[in-house]
Amino acid sequence: MKKKEIKSLSNAELITKRDELNRKYMDLRFQLVIGHVENPLQKRLMRREIATLNTLIRQNEIAAQGNK
Repeated sequence: MKKKEIKSLSNAELITKRDELNRKYMDLRFQLVIGHVENPLQKRLMRREIATLNTLIRQNEIAAQGNK
């Protein structure tokens, strides 16, 4: 997913997407241990996307606190 597309998501959608990616990341880690992964760099890319989502979620939380 592109960063522009991610930034346009609501906070609830960001959290849902992050949880989904965390589950996929765990599955990927298990596959790496077993040795059935086509692209080992996928782990790094998924970790970075999760970090981006976490950053955007935190930014939304800080913005919501500032509006109070």
